[in-house]
Amino acid sequence: MLEVKDLHVSYGGIRALRGVNLEVPDGKIVTLIGANGAGKSTMLRTISGLVKAESGSVLYNGKELIGMPINKILEEGIAMVPEGRRVFTNLTVLENLKIGAYLRNDKAGIQKDIEWVYELFPRLQERSWQMAGTLSGGEQQMLAVGRALMSRPKLMMMDEPSLGLAPLVVKGIFDIIREINRQGVTVLLIEQNANMALKTADLAYVLETGEITLQGSGAELLTNEAIKKAYLGE
Repeated sequence: MLEVKDLHVSYGGIRALRGVNLEVPDGKIVTLIGANGAGKSTMLRTISGLVKAESGSVLYNGKELIGMPINKILEEGIAMVPEGRRVFTNLTVLENLKIGAYLRNDKAGIQKDIEWVYELFPRLQERSWQMAGTLSGGEQQMLAVGRALMSRPKLMMMDEPSLGLAPLVVKGIFDIIREINRQGVTVLLIEQNANMALKTADLAYVLETGEITLQGSGAELLTNEAIKKAYLGE
């Protein structure tokens, strides 16, 4: 269980998050939707230790993450798939996957997990010796997800996984998110495609100018009139 309590984060005097409270129960898919600049990416970056909180608490299974080194947060079982994919373009697909396991030293387990990633993403196996920079956008997103899985996360945070991808590719990415979750990984998802995110999520939060303004099940928010007008184009 991830618990964010009264979280405040500022950039140069500008408040990005204002007293945010949210929970990500184990085994669930939770989505955070909102307009650009609402603070969604800041939330993930604060949880993962990349951004320093001004005040508040981020607890994972009862342990305080604020102030914990990034490597320790990863060791706790939290991994992030960053916005824009951020693969190592001058390394091969296989080398990118191995980088995801850099904190591990169980060679047999690493090899087993590489094979698991290849089962999830057969395209990556076909291109295992290809430079990541020559992959399509969708293939790079698959690689970014696979790389995060190589750390054996209990909680995977995903920042805009469908950004810039063709609709057919987006459907495939969401199918994989559901499959990863079925295999026991909890997912915290930030996604500009609110319709797909709400259809996929068990729980959903709406973040507006740094504050949570609405929460409920994904199905509930899909039928909310304000959400339809603001985020679903209805």
